[in-house]
Amino acid sequence: MAGKNKKKAETVYLVCEETGDYDYIVRRKPGGEKLKLMKYNPRLRKHTMHVEKKK
Repeated sequence: MAGKNKKKAETVYLVCEETGDYDYIVRRKPGGEKLKLMKYNPRLRKHTMHVEKKK
């Protein structure tokens, strides 16, 4: 069984574009395009755009 590469899930952070807060932590498979999601920001009390960032 030598030679099999298993890609482990990586931990990425979702950062608010408006405040720069690290609000969410997500585990996902490596590769692909960066996540860009509308998520709730508790400081602003509204939904804002969050982008993926590795710490």
